[in-house]
Amino acid sequence: MFKIDLLKGQGIPIKRRPWGVAIITMTFAMPVLVALVMLGFYLSDGIIIAVKEQTIVKYEKYINKLSDAVKLQKSFEKEKNNINGCLSEVLSAIDKQHAQWSPVLATVVENMPDAMVLTRLEVKQRFVKKRVPKKNDPKKMFDVSVPVRTLQMSVSGRPQANNDKAVKDFKDRLRFSASLATRLEDIRVSQQSGTLEGQDVVSYEIDCIFKPEL
Repeated sequence: MFKIDLLKGQGIPIKRRPWGVAIITMTFAMPVLVALVMLGFYLSDGIIIAVKEQTIVKYEKYINKLSDAVKLQKSFEKEKNNINGCLSEVLSAIDKQHAQWSPVLATVVENMPDAMVLTRLEVKQRFVKKRVPKKNDPKKMFDVSVPVRTLQMSVSGRPQANNDKAVKDFKDRLRFSASLATRLEDIRVSQQSGTLEGQDVVSYEIDCIFKPEL
């Protein structure tokens, strides 16, 4: 068989071996594979970022709720402190306006002279102005009205008895008693004559003046 090559070898395609074809195929396929892998990483990172962003938004909402709760708690604490302060001032005012007289009366009865009788017992109260420091700012002073109480009593005895000494002892016992020693400012005594149930008696007016209560 004869082969006539009119093109003198220029038109005959070059025979390619299998390994050459594989190399050419890999050369073109490798960038595509790399691109696919990079796209996969990109999509995966995008999904992760989206999930993280949703988580961050959820946490921010939770933090905002907690922040509102903290603000509300602080508001409640402030209101509670204001109420406690008001209650303290009310209690202080009540204590100033009202006093426990039971221990005082018990002291008077226990120390009353045997030869004399109690004919009158009365409490008088007046108010005086005092300058006191503010609780929140001790350097600032303001005026408050404080009560000054006086326990007035009248005791009577027969003229022939030694009433002066009995009243003096009675005054001293009140002055230095456990329930009155720190509360009394002064005890004033005045004497006058009178009658009691048709009999002549010597009466003593005793004023127990208490210290102002701040």
